Amino acid sequence: MKQKKFLTAKWLRLIMANYEIDAKALQPYLPAKTELDTWNNRTYVSLVGFLFHDTCVMKVRVPFHTTFPEVNLRFYVRYKENGVYKRGVVFVKEIVPKRAITFIANTLFRERYVTLPMKAFSHTSEQGLHIGYHWKFNNHWNKLEVRTGLQKYPLQAGSEEEFITEHFCGYTCINDQLTGEYQVEHPSWDVYPVEQYTVDCDFAKLYGPAFAELNGRQPVSVFLAEGSPINVYSKRILQ
Repeated sequence: MKQKKFLTAKWLRLIMANYEIDAKALQPYLPAKTELDTWNNRTYVSLVGFLFHDTCVMKVRVPFHTTFPEVNLRFYVRYKENGVYKRGVVFVKEIVPKRAITFIANTLFRERYVTLPMKAFSHTSEQGLHIGYHWKFNNHWNKLEVRTGLQKYPLQAGSEEEFITEHFCGYTCINDQLTGEYQVEHPSWDVYPVEQYTVDCDFAKLYGPAFAELNGRQPVSVFLAEGSPINVYSKRILQ
């Protein structure tokens, strides 16, 4: 049963840079009662940038907090309930430019939000799209950018893109025994094949030594998802 609807918004122009990682690096972040989810026996983390637009919290639009970028590092888990697996994500850290967003998310959802200076841009030309998200950390502007054509495609069943985009729960550690779960609802997203990309991120300093292996490594894939309206439901505690 779904909880009450807590947040509505549009998630737009999601850049997803995906890395294979040693599963041992994720164990300290794994919430109780969940297990790592894999695709083709690969364990993934994704650096994701996107735009929140037309955001409402409990049907209220907070002035100056309706449209803003977010960048997060996440990995993929599953939880078995009544014999059926539910697929979800766990966030290592989520970056936004608004302190109020950080306070609400960390207080109500037990997430790992931080507030940093951020920039975002979206340019469309006859040649294609140029989308980017920047965030300032330790006096350095990190970057996540892509260039794509104008043609987008529906997700293919069983594809890597489907695995990355279609996890519809968020899981958070409350303590060593308790885990919070909230549902995220959205339609299937179209994707744009990426022609060029830039990932400039100091994973070790921003996310900790467990992610140092990602520094300087090329992602196994990068794609741009169109996005859509989304609904986020209030959290429940797994029993």
